[in-house]
Amino acid sequence: MTNQDNVQVRRIYESPLPTDGTRVLVDRLWPRGVSKESAHLDAWDRTIAPSTALRKWYGHAPERYEEFASRYRLELQDPERAQRLVDLRRLARSGPLTLLTAAKRSDISEATVIAQVLGESPVELSTPWR
Repeated sequence: MTNQDNVQVRRIYESPLPTDGTRVLVDRLWPRGVSKESAHLDAWDRTIAPSTALRKWYGHAPERYEEFASRYRLELQDPERAQRLVDLRRLARSGPLTLLTAAKRSDISEATVIAQVLGESPVELSTPWR
């Protein structure tokens, strides 16, 4: 089980902290004004990010967040994204995990949805029996 306390969400524009642990950017697009050197990333996971259509529809409008979160949770069931959740869950088991976003309000971002999903009961992917 993932220790939810091991997963935090922060803006990529904030200075790294020693308590960040593994830092993973979960945005599809690279953040404006941030160099790859100054980002202090361990990984950039574009695969888990919301689809372009969903991202554009949402536009980080607070009144659309609940619907966005619901639609994004459906997208996270896609096999490739679901596997990335498994990988992130493994990282969180091994120590602190910081999900990074460029969103102005990280509390209504895809990173927050991912953190919530990681805190729920895991569904491990496996190869089906044949």
